[in-house]
Amino acid sequence: MKGDRVEIVIDAGEAIRTYEVVATRAGRRVEVVTRRGVVEVIEVTRTGTPVRTARFMASRILALVEHPVNDRGEQRAEAADD
Repeated sequence: MKGDRVEIVIDAGEAIRTYEVVATRAGRRVEVVTRRGVVEVIEVTRTGTPVRTARFMASRILALVEHPVNDRGEQRAEAADD
């Protein structure tokens, strides 16, 4: 679904970097897979064909946040602390 996105915060040694992978078209989704110490964030089509892949070393990841869309195609509202 359009609107799926994943934010990845990486420790790059001297700095912290933030990357974002977004489903760029309707019908696409973003999947997160962990294999052998490597985290892959993959944008795939409806048929499962990968469009883009981002790979990160699991030991360098500080945070990985998934922002899925709801059933109507809208992003979920963030809960606010009062």
